Amino acid sequence: MDDLFRIAQHPHSALPLDVLAGLTLLSVAPFVLVLSTSFVRIVVVLSLVRSAIGAAMLPPNAVLTGLALVLTFVVMTPTFEAVQRDAIRPYAAGRLTQSAFLDRASRPLRAFMLRQTKARDLNVFARVAHRPEAEPATDAPMTVVIPAFVVGELRSAFAIGVALYLPFVAIDLAVAAILMGLGMVMLSPPVISLPCKLLLFVMVDGWALVCNGVVQSFR
Repeated sequence: MDDLFRIAQHPHSALPLDVLAGLTLLSVAPFVLVLSTSFVRIVVVLSLVRSAIGAAMLPPNAVLTGLALVLTFVVMTPTFEAVQRDAIRPYAAGRLTQSAFLDRASRPLRAFMLRQTKARDLNVFARVAHRPEAEPATDAPMTVVIPAFVVGELRSAFAIGVALYLPFVAIDLAVAAILMGLGMVMLSPPVISLPCKLLLFVMVDGWALVCNGVVQSFR
């Protein structure tokens, strides 16, 4: 914002390409937040929990997305602080060019993504991008690191989701077996199993456990 004010006060001192680059960065910022942070894993896990419970639209999407954003900021706080210290402040003070700013800002994000990414995922997308086979992970471009990171996050989220699904599936099977044994075949099992699953989830403080577990799963 400070740079935009300086540009407005001194319109002849700024190049049109600089303004265009700044607007482009602002437009892609939401996609960067989604694809290069912990948001992907968190929002997928929370959605899988809702699906496992069987409450189709409760909590609403806005609540799950907001909770995922808050947890993302919790996980990413050290990374964001490093970006603020090493890139944003020097750039706002006029000590960095745009290329140097982008390079410094991407380093903490790259380090975070590489900690979560498996080597086999990097190798897959390195082959897709026709990169050298012996290239170190730290030298891989963001076009390789970001998709490898996203694929790894989806795998981790689905693995957590499977573990969360199992208790609820067991409740569904038990309720269906009991109803069949009692001859109540006309009664829909979800009518009985949904309150049971909600009661179990509340008794074990499920949302707090899920949020704590998914946050602790990041390295």
